[in-house]
Amino acid sequence: MWLRTHIVMRLMVLAAGILLTAGMSCMAQEIRADRETDRAMTGEPVFSHGMYYTGMVNYEGEMIPSFLFADYYVFGPLVFKNKAQAKKYYKIANNIKKVYPIACEIRQTVDKTIAHMDSLPTKKEKDAYMKQQEKELKAIYYPRLKKLSFAQGKLLIKLIDRQCDMTGYELIKKYMGSFKAGFYNAFASLFGASLKKEYDAEVDDRLTERAILLIESGQM
Repeated sequence: MWLRTHIVMRLMVLAAGILLTAGMSCMAQEIRADRETDRAMTGEPVFSHGMYYTGMVNYEGEMIPSFLFADYYVFGPLVFKNKAQAKKYYKIANNIKKVYPIACEIRQTVDKTIAHMDSLPTKKEKDAYMKQQEKELKAIYYPRLKKLSFAQGKLLIKLIDRQCDMTGYELIKKYMGSFKAGFYNAFASLFGASLKKEYDAEVDDRLTERAILLIESGQM
């Protein structure tokens, strides 16, 4: 009886030691998302931190140059429990670096297209213009988009909603009609994607939004 109790106690001590060691190991693997780690995991920034000359201003009787600086973001410490969790976050950040510039270009194209469409007096002229635009956009973006991974493509769909305040489905429906919007969305669904996917900066895409702001401001 004494021997059995002794063996059980030794096993309990051993188990406690293993759990303690595992816990210390997990703590040792914690990764903090700071500027140095961001740079190491994602490389050099793709945007520079903006500074814009706004002219000369009178300061206490002396004319001095005035500059406007872009927003600079300060977030609370983001600590990952392990390398896998950190890898997931930085994989998203690297994907954003690749597709965010495309989303910005698309926003500019949409704004330009809307402005020109509004200047056309008839539906016939608008339809002709959209056909021309569709052809040009395919020539410009198809070679670039086909190089994206599936995850990058899904991210781009969300970023288009973020940049344009309209989902990809809504954009196609508004300027190319319901039939094409439905067709392209059905095609996307074959690959597990949806052009109706909305960007949620507050909940689902909270960490994505953090990475976007840092990348956009030249901090990551």
